[in-house]
Amino acid sequence: MINLSHETCLPGRIDTHTHVLLQGDITAADYDEQLLKQSPEYRTILATVNARRALEYGFTTIRDLETEGAGYADVDVKKTIENGIIPGPRMQVATRAMDVTGAYPLNGYAPNVEVPHGVQVVDGADGGRKAVREQIMHGTDWIKVYSDRSYRLRDDGVLDDIPTFTLDELRAIVDETHRQRHKVASHAMALNGVHNSVEAGVDSIEHGNYIADADLKTMAARGIFYVPTIFVGEYVAQGRAAAGAPVWVKMIAVHEDTFRRALKAGVKIAFGTDAGGFDWKIDPAKEFSSMVKFGMTPAQALKSATSSAAELLGMQSEVGTIEGGKLADIVAVPGDPLADVSVMEKVDFVMKGGAVYRRP
Repeated sequence: MINLSHETCLPGRIDTHTHVLLQGDITAADYDEQLLKQSPEYRTILATVNARRALEYGFTTIRDLETEGAGYADVDVKKTIENGIIPGPRMQVATRAMDVTGAYPLNGYAPNVEVPHGVQVVDGADGGRKAVREQIMHGTDWIKVYSDRSYRLRDDGVLDDIPTFTLDELRAIVDETHRQRHKVASHAMALNGVHNSVEAGVDSIEHGNYIADADLKTMAARGIFYVPTIFVGEYVAQGRAAAGAPVWVKMIAVHEDTFRRALKAGVKIAFGTDAGGFDWKIDPAKEFSSMVKFGMTPAQALKSATSSAAELLGMQSEVGTIEGGKLADIVAVPGDPLADVSVMEKVDFVMKGGAVYRRP
């Protein structure tokens, strides 16, 4: 008997956008340090610690959206959790992710200096199909693409960008992924990256600081999910502005407007934090307060991290609600999250699959 009579019990929460192999990258220097001075083995050890943190925060399932230069290490982290070697949430993983030549760090080094990249560099439609096949062969659950870069705010309030993949390249990647019964997540923060991703038929838009109304309408009609990752944008804005990119501060207000328009348009929204983009010692549940601040009710925010997130992952028959026949993923908080959603940052009971990992 476990007495939680003074607690509010909820389904185990789902974070659909994490990076267990990343330790925060407010500036480019932070990112370079990890890829150049930390071995993949060291980063994998840190990832096991982050996976445990995620579980103890009350996230019993996560979708980890790429290893940022650590190859297929996320597949092994997932396996060790499944085999009971280390504690952690059940995982869906995206391994290496994809971007085009010259678009993704590490950049800016002398041409004769070979440096690692945080992604698999992919060019051309055939190259995209080959990369999809490689990643699926090595254990990926999701294919992730970076669809835009180099953001600027236009005078009309539209967040503009430089698209990375051509539409033909994106369509080839999506077609190959869907043909093999997998899904595509697209890092798309602004006008062109989002539009090309939606036209290509991806399954989720990640970040989406600016989404045109026409694309929101298409997303709603096609059931394309929006994973807004609000907190991380606020967290990194000042640091990136100080490093020479002031647009990141302006993007916060643009993001709020987009989020409110997405809600109004009926777009499916799933909870995702980009944990790893900020320090794992910070509870990713801060995203709940960010979502409420941007216009969701507490109930909508909670649903985004439970039943809606489960639908995005195709796991709605296993997790996302507390009911007979599903896995016993249960968390509890000492308060009423419908009255104060910030209480979700105080999880003191965690059960995953019937096993208790944290008690009041």
